[in-house]
Amino acid sequence: MSVEEIMTRSKLLHMNAGNGECSYASSSTLQREVIQQAKPVLEDAIKKMFNNIGEFPKCFNMADLGCSSGPNTLYTVLNIIKIVQMLCHDKRCKMTEFQAYLNDLPDNDFNTIFKTIPSFYKNLKQADDGANCFVSGVPGSFYERLFPSKSLHLVHSSYSLHWLSKAPENIENNNNIYITRTSPPPVFEGYMKQFEKDFSRFLQLRSEEIVTGGLMLLTFIGRSIPDPYGNDTAHLDLLSKSLIDLIHEVEYFASAYNFLLAPSNSLEIALIVFITLLQGLIEQAELDSFDYPFYAPYKDEVETIVQTEGSFYLDTIKLFQVNWDERDNDDDVCFDAYSSGKHVARTMRAVLEQMLVGHFQLANSVVDSLFERYAYHLACHLLVQKGCLDHSKSVTTRAEALAAMGIPSHEGPRP
Repeated sequence: MSVEEIMTRSKLLHMNAGNGECSYASSSTLQREVIQQAKPVLEDAIKKMFNNIGEFPKCFNMADLGCSSGPNTLYTVLNIIKIVQMLCHDKRCKMTEFQAYLNDLPDNDFNTIFKTIPSFYKNLKQADDGANCFVSGVPGSFYERLFPSKSLHLVHSSYSLHWLSKAPENIENNNNIYITRTSPPPVFEGYMKQFEKDFSRFLQLRSEEIVTGGLMLLTFIGRSIPDPYGNDTAHLDLLSKSLIDLIHEVEYFASAYNFLLAPSNSLEIALIVFITLLQGLIEQAELDSFDYPFYAPYKDEVETIVQTEGSFYLDTIKLFQVNWDERDNDDDVCFDAYSSGKHVARTMRAVLEQMLVGHFQLANSVVDSLFERYAYHLACHLLVQKGCLDHSKSVTTRAEALAAMGIPSHEGPRP
């Protein structure tokens, strides 16, 4: 990937910055729930790692890839520190120091992270088991080398590796932004091949950066069934539907209406302005040229790629599910579909807004309109699905995630 490609991707694929209502920092509780669900796998992974390396290093080097911004970033680092501290106590060894590298694309909101680091350090020092931790930002694509050879003990990534380095090229998937049942077979094949290429490169690069006996824990969106046309990504179908709505929607502005009525303007100019206003908010060609750079792999696909690439042993792979609205954890209580629709739309807006604005060149008012429609379509979907969820929750209202723990194969054959 060239520097130009990395910079272009960075400008399109970054979460909403700051701390506002639609920022990623304020709208990433779903991602926090995923981190919580994967925590037992993380604990087990770190225990196995210290059994492999035999003794604690003087400085434990960790990297969080695709760290984004907001409270989840340092929350992950804190979880790792606490787990290592617990192991140090159990083994009665000297407390190690920590070096945490936070990686994301260059346009990520690193400033918001850096502003929270002083208080993070202060809280660590005031804890009973005060730890020395040094945090650094590492801008760049994780599909390129990021760290010196054999320098990391642990690589962690949560909710990031489903993002592709780019959308598959030369596919026709009209009226859809991702794989659906109406997509022709080459669309699925293109996405699968792009994920295979990206994930293989990711594994090869990380194997050069991780020490012997180190490990990698990756959590990302995946599928529990081989069928790529299932209901796992119904939320993306609804986003496509919301974008189609904008093609047929007419935009009126009071100022433009007043312009039409002004006696000083000629009829010819008035007609030109009026025709322009009757155009859709986005064009069909813009929708047809937009392909979502995302892939949710089937777990067997992940296993095959790891085995074929050969740099890692796949020690553990676990599938778990989280509701679109992570606040809805009760099967018996009927949740508010309207509230959930708004919540899910806001979560998705924090992730997708910059990408959509960059491609469709949307004004702020149009972005608001898009996500209002999206919230409506989500609410309608959740209302229907909830009627079928008397005894169990359907995967159509859940995000499925894969947690995979890998150990570098250069440490020798596994028993």
